Amino acid sequence: MSEVRTEKLSVSALILSKMKDYGQLAKFRLSSLVVFSSLIGYLFAANGGWEWSQLILFLTGGFLVTASSNALNQVIEKEFDRLMNRTMKRPLPDERMSVMEALLTAGVFGVGGITIFLVYFNQLSAILSALALLTYAFIYTPLKRFSPIAVFVGALPGALPPLIGIVSAAGSITTLGLSLFAIQFLWQFPHFWAVAWVAYDDYVRAGYHLLPSRSGRTKFSALQTVFYIIALIPVSLVPAWFGFTGVVSAVVVLLCGLVFLFQALNLFRECTVPAARKLMFGSFFYLPVVLLALYLDRI
Repeated sequence: MSEVRTEKLSVSALILSKMKDYGQLAKFRLSSLVVFSSLIGYLFAANGGWEWSQLILFLTGGFLVTASSNALNQVIEKEFDRLMNRTMKRPLPDERMSVMEALLTAGVFGVGGITIFLVYFNQLSAILSALALLTYAFIYTPLKRFSPIAVFVGALPGALPPLIGIVSAAGSITTLGLSLFAIQFLWQFPHFWAVAWVAYDDYVRAGYHLLPSRSGRTKFSALQTVFYIIALIPVSLVPAWFGFTGVVSAVVVLLCGLVFLFQALNLFRECTVPAARKLMFGSFFYLPVVLLALYLDRI
């Protein structure tokens, strides 16, 4: 009996370990944030006229496409991930998963997700999903090692999820969809640069160039985060300006923007890793809080 129990425990541990590896390959937490932003767009456009079956299909399709992008990203960057402390224990560089297995997984996820959008929603949502996947995996990912312009390129697919949500429910690109796209597009610059500042030494080892200054952690790099947040604040008020949302969310969004700006100014003043880390965590909170405020004010 003890041998059978031990064998069952070993199988269970193996399954759990493999599930964790797939979670890392999909970058589960990052994918969840991306899907959340697309969900807000979907709920906005559906305006209460959604069904649970459609919502589950939408979330599944969005997660699969995002997971596929992240898996392809790790396949392409396998050898560089070995060089960084934060990524060397991922399943591919740690040899817990083969490249073929990761490619197969990415293919199944990507085709499955895009097919869901095409069959159950509309052609435009499927096209935008495919565009986000291909741009992120095959343009942004390799470009990271050559130029800081990669951040601009990566911000395009990174801003598509809320627009895809709008298109999936409404069937077309709307002014609200473009405004949510713009908010998420501008948000990504201080977010990416804060992450790149904190992980700068790791990125240098792998040959990545993500901070706007070639010299790295400089006043110039910090100043760019300030400029983009200054641009983000008025853009984040566009939904209220067009009457899509009300005064309450406008106040919340403005306060979030000012706090975000204060953190960026603090980074500019100090130019330290702790200040960049505060800005990074601030960016993690900013986007979901702003999107939730906008949506709840619409209900």
